[in-house]
Amino acid sequence: MQEKDMVSDILGGTKASINNYTKAISECANQQLRSTFVQLRNEAEQFQYQLFQIAEQKGYYTPAPPADSTSIQKVKTGLNG
Repeated sequence: MQEKDMVSDILGGTKASINNYTKAISECANQQLRSTFVQLRNEAEQFQYQLFQIAEQKGYYTPAPPADSTSIQKVKTGLNG
């Protein structure tokens, strides 16, 4: 397995973990457990961002170009609609 594939797999797994932590947080009644999930999610988000930066620097990932102000306004209008 090449490094690019490994980075991609880890990024995908980390993003899935972040989603699962977020779901657990929203359904958790125990404050101590909820705080633990929040901490784990925050750590996973930091790790995901660091890995994303590495992938971008190595050319493994090219983010979408920035949206223009008209496109941003259309999304805002649609969400507020």
